[in-house]
Amino acid sequence: MDHQDRLRTQVVTAEKFDIRFPSAAENQYDQDEEWCEVRLDGSYRRLRFHDYHELYAIPGLYEQIFYEELKCDSPRTVCELLDEHLEASEQDPKDLKVLDVGAGNGMVGEQLKELGAGTIVGADIIEEAAEAAERDRPGVYDDYKIIDLTDIPDEEMRELSEVGFNCLTTVAALGFGDVPPDAFAAAYNLVEEGGHIAFNIKEDFVDGNDDSGFARLIRTAVKEGHLEIEADRHYRHRLSVAGEPLHYIAMVGEKRGDLVVTA
Repeated sequence: MDHQDRLRTQVVTAEKFDIRFPSAAENQYDQDEEWCEVRLDGSYRRLRFHDYHELYAIPGLYEQIFYEELKCDSPRTVCELLDEHLEASEQDPKDLKVLDVGAGNGMVGEQLKELGAGTIVGADIIEEAAEAAERDRPGVYDDYKIIDLTDIPDEEMRELSEVGFNCLTTVAALGFGDVPPDAFAAAYNLVEEGGHIAFNIKEDFVDGNDDSGFARLIRTAVKEGHLEIEADRHYRHRLSVAGEPLHYIAMVGEKRGDLVVTA
């Protein structure tokens, strides 16, 4: 049984929520402002998609919204691209020591576990994310840090540095401020030189005309030789609330040097 089959099984056996998406007339929102209404305790409650602490607190809701209703395929796509890169370079997944940033309720961690990664550490700034990962996918992570990567306490920094990470993953968390550029750079710099960097980003954010912080960081990293992109894949991340495809790019690269965030 593959991941999508397991997910369908989980959705069937879990409570089904009554979810309403905005009508065409109401749909005047950018991707980071999208919302839906969910019937809870007899009445409809509006939830923004980026209010993760509220979504994670309700078992099964996150998966139903994003993976059943909106057909999100990013955890599988990014980890599949990483797996293909490892196979092409004849590297054993069990040697991976992965820092999964913006880990949420563990959907990427689950894919990494299935891939065979030896060590997986999750990191998220939201306490509800860690609680949801333990509730929904116990045992996926060897450790899970609730941490602000822009202000890592000394003891946490020592613990993270001692792991010897050789892989960083961050999926569906870049470009909208969920993981800001300086947080991504801090996580990136915890990875050993030569390590794998696997992430995805909305196509618009890597367009040459986009000058947002993350797009600028990645362009600079590649130009200055700190990051070498080894593989990429254009794909449909998910559907918008209006049913339109949202296209992203999955990338796998190799770290060549640390990142420095400039204003």
